Amino acid sequence: MRNTRGRWGWSVGLNVTVAALLWFVDSAGAVPLESWDSLIPNANQRFKVLSEFGDQAVLDKETGLVWERAVSQQLFDWDVSRAVCITRPVGGRKGWRLPSIAELASLIDSNVLPPGPTLPPGHPFVFILAADYWSATTAVNTTNTTRDAWKVDFAIGGIGANNKAINNSIRAWCVRGPMSESVY
Repeated sequence: MRNTRGRWGWSVGLNVTVAALLWFVDSAGAVPLESWDSLIPNANQRFKVLSEFGDQAVLDKETGLVWERAVSQQLFDWDVSRAVCITRPVGGRKGWRLPSIAELASLIDSNVLPPGPTLPPGHPFVFILAADYWSATTAVNTTNTTRDAWKVDFAIGGIGANNKAINNSIRAWCVRGPMSESVY
């Protein structure tokens, strides 16, 4: 196809190139992070259990993130949760981290009523409790005395802050992928 220069410049070739880039999907089924504005309401289409990770990880096609499929039931303070994710070998692979609050909250299905877990029906995750999970995002109102971080309560689909102190231990759900925001 020949490029033609019209009123708006080199339109034909550029339009074909842009269209090809917008519809690109790699072999793992991941889509660019621009997909965050997409809604995939069917959990069977949204989530894909990854055999490349020994079925221990799940690709979220809506966000492009890879989540650990089975979450540890151990409770950790915030600092230990971060270290647990960094050192965890899910599916024989390192490179995991604690998710930002936006990433963790992206899993909430607000149509699921308490007592939860407030995840999309038909999700492939295992051992997910209707409980609190840490995010890597420090709460804006953090002071030296409170040291708060954001968390998601999958019992009610709520988001709140929790003190990062040792006596405030909750669960960690690790993720892989580029960070959506500054988290530390």
